[in-house]
Amino acid sequence: MFFRILHKGNVGDLVTGLAATREIVGPKAKGEDFVFGEITDPSELVLDYPTTILPPKKYFLLPKENLMHYDTKNSGVSQDAPNVTPRVIFGVHPCDINSLLLVDKVFLGDFVDPYYKARRDNTLIIGVSCMPTPSCMCNAFGTGEVNQGFDLFLTDLGDRYFVSCSSVEGADMLDKFVETREVEPQDMKAFQERTKAWEEAFTPAPDITQLPLLFDAKYNDPLWEEIGDDCLSCGACSAVCPTCYCFDVNDRQDADGQGGNRVRTWDSCCFSSFAEVAQGHNFRAQKAARVRYRFYHKQWGYLSKFGKVLCVGCGRCTKACKVNINPRRVIEALVKGGE
Repeated sequence: MFFRILHKGNVGDLVTGLAATREIVGPKAKGEDFVFGEITDPSELVLDYPTTILPPKKYFLLPKENLMHYDTKNSGVSQDAPNVTPRVIFGVHPCDINSLLLVDKVFLGDFVDPYYKARRDNTLIIGVSCMPTPSCMCNAFGTGEVNQGFDLFLTDLGDRYFVSCSSVEGADMLDKFVETREVEPQDMKAFQERTKAWEEAFTPAPDITQLPLLFDAKYNDPLWEEIGDDCLSCGACSAVCPTCYCFDVNDRQDADGQGGNRVRTWDSCCFSSFAEVAQGHNFRAQKAARVRYRFYHKQWGYLSKFGKVLCVGCGRCTKACKVNINPRRVIEALVKGGE
């Protein structure tokens, strides 16, 4: 990895240069919120944003996509090629970069998902630093900083960015499209001061050191009924989550009955149908069981297999939930002994 200084006034040159060969996606304003969307003009790009409604996961695991087409008349099946656009995702926060690394373990692990892999292989990531919002919990999970998973990472130093370059593609971006300079002592001092200010801006994080033990010990605790009573089963928390990866697959027949498509769509363990199987049996028919499963899987189940917690503390679920069910509330209830 090597480092450079990029003055903010030159960011537009980088965007314009990259746009010649790739689609540029980045955070842009949408009313009072921000979303990841296509950037057609550098002025649309907003790098000092708090968070986006949806994470960049939507560019790798599409909300809906055709996997194959079947022909009942000729008994034929053809796999749909992944719809891949060479792309740069600009302005990704550390928590969202870390979330992609977690999802990679599922889709690029024992079984490689060709659709997800094709998009990961054709996407460059330019990260950007951020300051914590009241709903952030990345300080609890250690995901507010990132050392891999990006091609360039920009740390805001006021009138300039401290650029960390970690790939050949990232180095090519800087050489081809934008003017930078060497890092000087005053830049390092500003970087350290900025890091200290970032650390001091967080709301203190709850203690998560005993969570695996607490989840097992309090599996039948009444707190799950109390939280489950509040849950609307709307799935908003999983829809906005950067690490939720559950999906459903359905065959959708054409109107003429001659063929159809096998379609993959996002799903949610909060939905009552998620754990329903043949003949109508439902392993998690009660809301309390679904809420418990969601938190248990993120904070313990994924950890037991991959060694990391499946939550990056981005705070999107906290904002999306209409009844105030969020990781901080659940963790504190477990630690303190109930609601």
